[in-house]
Amino acid sequence: MGSKGRVTIREVAERAGVSMATASRALSGNHPVPAATRARVLRAARDLDYVANAHARALVGGGRKMAAVVVRQVTSPFYAQVAEGVEAEAADRGWLCVVGATGGDPQREMEFVQLMREEGARLVILVGGVVEDDAYRSRVARYAQALDASGARLVLCGRPAPGPEIPALVVEFDNEAGARAITGHLLSAGHRRIVFLGGLPGNTALDARVAGYRAALAEHGVPPAAARVVDCGLGRAAGLRAMAELLKETREFTAVVAGDDMVAAGVLRAVADAGLSVPGDVSVVGYNDIPLAEDFSPPLTTVRTPAEELGRAAVRIALRDSDHAAGTHHLLGTHIVVRRSVAPPGGSS
Repeated sequence: MGSKGRVTIREVAERAGVSMATASRALSGNHPVPAATRARVLRAARDLDYVANAHARALVGGGRKMAAVVVRQVTSPFYAQVAEGVEAEAADRGWLCVVGATGGDPQREMEFVQLMREEGARLVILVGGVVEDDAYRSRVARYAQALDASGARLVLCGRPAPGPEIPALVVEFDNEAGARAITGHLLSAGHRRIVFLGGLPGNTALDARVAGYRAALAEHGVPPAAARVVDCGLGRAAGLRAMAELLKETREFTAVVAGDDMVAAGVLRAVADAGLSVPGDVSVVGYNDIPLAEDFSPPLTTVRTPAEELGRAAVRIALRDSDHAAGTHHLLGTHIVVRRSVAPPGGSS
């Protein structure tokens, strides 16, 4: 689809067997056209993946320059920071930024991408980990090829490209290295019974964090059987519920690696509700270093991810590398922020 270039109204008219004037009237919806003719034209436009001329002109410079960022949820501090980075970089260049939320629904994501293509967005930026299955690979390949054919660019921010030949840019940070480092921090403090709480099997970001957790245990000589991953997903409520259940089941652990800082917030609450303390009874670390992490009680030791820079880089690199269509990959680093939620086993703050 991407190699042919933009479909013209002439091609739609030929496919539908009508004049260009009739095709134009049918597509605009502002003029009387027989229902059967309109249906035939719309079917031809859909089959050819036609983008209306007004929007096509915007894509090649006739209208406002626009970037679209698509996230799972706008209430997540991490997603909000990434979107803020996209908006800030777009504003610096005189571009507009549109933000859409999908709730993790692939159908909503697909509809938003198509809408942004029709509305002339130059960049469409998809943010966050996903389940990398065949359906995902097929869907993203279609996005990338359709946007490329329209003169637009797909950026995958913190998620993988289906293959090096796909015309998409990938900008992400090293999830595995961050989790390895933060787990290593607990191991260096003397912990050996460490739980990873917040797994979501198949999710690319969380699978990488679990891999980093397991790698750190192996590097410190902790047997694989000692690893424990609680697959509760993300969010404060998930962390609270899973940690409360874990504390009822066993106290045979001294530290928790949370899948992200909001999971850690739930963990801290569950520990307090059980009459225990952090880090006196349990050490807790998070991931992302959201703005509230330093205001948790106690302030949270966590992995700082370059969330806002991730959004800025998605715009900056996409525009800089606009002539390089496929296989471009950029990896940003992470680092640990040490606060007061970790102590040696049996220690105190």
